Amino acid sequence: QVQLVESGGGLVQAGDSLRLSCAASGLTSSQYWLAYFRQAPGKEREFVAARRRFGSPDYVDSVKDRFTISLDNASMKVFLQMNNLKPEDTAVYYCAAGLHPRRMDYWGKGTLVTVSS
Repeated sequence: QVQLVESGGGLVQAGDSLRLSCAASGLTSSQYWLAYFRQAPGKEREFVAARRRFGSPDYVDSVKDRFTISLDNASMKVFLQMNNLKPEDTAVYYCAAGLHPRRMDYWGKGTLVTVSS
């Protein structure tokens, strides 16, 4: 059974940094992409970043210079380091896993990030 558990959300001010963590368990293949998506109030869920064990990460353009996704293979945790946060980054952030970087098969419950101006 695949489980994805996010942590690290909270309330920060514009310009601050925050790191999200996601503990993944039950994935039986190293081919899985681990990703973060987000859903802002009143908007559709959108892709943020993804990576897998080998290869380069994938980012949405709006976060490329500010966010970094990393993977600890030993602990099967995926991290999203978010720097220079902006109010428009406010959203529920979801950890997800799938065999395609933008089409996910499994989802966590989400963690709320609120950025005040």
